[in-house]
Amino acid sequence: MFEIFRIGFISFSFLDFLDIVLVTLVIYKLYTLLRGTIAAQIFIGLMVVVLLSFLAQAANLRALGWLLKLVSDIWVIAFIILFQPEIRRLLVLLGRTPFFTMFIKTEEKSAIDILTETAFELSQQQHGALIVIIKSSGIRGVFETGEQINAKLTKNLLRSIFYPRSPLHDGAVVVKNDMIEAARCTLPLTQANSIDGYPLGMRHRAGVGISEQADVISIIVSEETGSISISENGQLKRGLSRESFRNTLFQSLKPSKDKKIRSIFEAFSKK
Repeated sequence: MFEIFRIGFISFSFLDFLDIVLVTLVIYKLYTLLRGTIAAQIFIGLMVVVLLSFLAQAANLRALGWLLKLVSDIWVIAFIILFQPEIRRLLVLLGRTPFFTMFIKTEEKSAIDILTETAFELSQQQHGALIVIIKSSGIRGVFETGEQINAKLTKNLLRSIFYPRSPLHDGAVVVKNDMIEAARCTLPLTQANSIDGYPLGMRHRAGVGISEQADVISIIVSEETGSISISENGQLKRGLSRESFRNTLFQSLKPSKDKKIRSIFEAFSKK
């Protein structure tokens, strides 16, 4: 089917080409995930043995092919036993890719749930907070003014950052997807001193200011009153209940169909 060329009795079709490309991609991804570990060296050795076994079978060297196949079978079993942590890490990474998460619903808390719980706990304790969530484009200039974090988004980490005695509590935290990129960032201030008659403090002016200049959402928790506000496109929403706060974040951060497809290709290209 869809034969590309023929050498003697050997034919090479489009399906053969597709098969080779897929196997090459799988081997390459496995190597990139294991690169830098001891498992990578053994993985290369295993691939060499498998290749020699294939060549021996193609050349009809039955004894050598049987010996190499026996070695490769034993090597695979040893590889699985010795490198369980690396294999477990590989399976976790595969499960977190956008392609699989679109079809599999996990019990892991989403970034919106974490942000909602954190905001209301900080509000109850009257710990001021300013969180900037990147929607599409990055804000590299703002990112560079703070301390690089690059850690997974968690409620405890956010609470630790905004604890009043923490050296990072001043300034804004920048969040992208489910990662905290930076803390103690300096934001541009809006020129407005009030919105709808509501006077703006420095934290609110910073939250509104960055939403005027970039495609982001700002979460502002007042240190004086504990009130929670959300700023987007220069607008400020105040007095939100827990459910309305969560729904506002969900509607603002909900990706379109085109964005979902683009994020899948970006995730696979970065791996």
